[in-house]
Amino acid sequence: MKGSTKQCLVILLACGIVAFQVMPFIWQIITSFKLDKDISSIPPILPSEITWIHYLRIFENTQFYKYVLNSTIVAIGVTLLCLFIGSLAAYGLARMPIKGKGIILALFLSTSMFPQISVVTPLYNLIQQLGLYNTHTGLILSYMLFGLPLSVWILYGFFKNLPSELEEAAFVDGCGYFRTYWQICLPLIAPGLVTAGLLVFIASWNEFLFALTFTNNVEAQTIPVGFAMMPQAFFVPWGDMAATSILVTLPLILLVLVFEKKLTKGITGGAVKG
Repeated sequence: MKGSTKQCLVILLACGIVAFQVMPFIWQIITSFKLDKDISSIPPILPSEITWIHYLRIFENTQFYKYVLNSTIVAIGVTLLCLFIGSLAAYGLARMPIKGKGIILALFLSTSMFPQISVVTPLYNLIQQLGLYNTHTGLILSYMLFGLPLSVWILYGFFKNLPSELEEAAFVDGCGYFRTYWQICLPLIAPGLVTAGLLVFIASWNEFLFALTFTNNVEAQTIPVGFAMMPQAFFVPWGDMAATSILVTLPLILLVLVFEKKLTKGITGGAVKG
């Protein structure tokens, strides 16, 4: 009896957590299909009349295409660079005889501890001096500030757990460090690459402060900035904003669903023993 009670409590707790996480998204879905005059109901009730007007508006009256394109370019660029540079750094720290590895890893971690607002001013001055203001390159380089330490820490655990016999066999066959890294070790840590890549991509896709500070026109602005600029002086288009939030969240959900198995392995597979 006690066991069944505990099981019921666990199930209820799990359902409560799921509902708490999912309800805002459901709220947005309902709002995106309601007429403007029906949006004021709290909590949201099902619309008496379903409308697609909010989805049509964001394609007809906004620069939604450009925001999505900019976010895609920046997020993919940051992800690829962080995976390549981060995997090189992680491999070197995990497999090469480097002194002070703990200090280097601590420095990587410390850079990600600084709040964005504390580094935005020097980064702004640097980007201005380099002529990278209002460019995708400026955003990509600034986003690497938080993406690269995350990649290094995740991939370090995967490289650390690889058997040393693999490298020894490669060295006997005449492989150098880079060829061993590229052809042997990197394919074996695919779950780690997927995990690090997804986390960096999602963080870059959702980043707001740097995108707001380092851009001022639609040619380089990303989705979060475009979303923040949707409210007008005397009117807040809640329906349009709800439709936009649904459309920009769907790609992230699809990515997680597609790579679900490798993501699960990656979250648990990089733990370092000892």
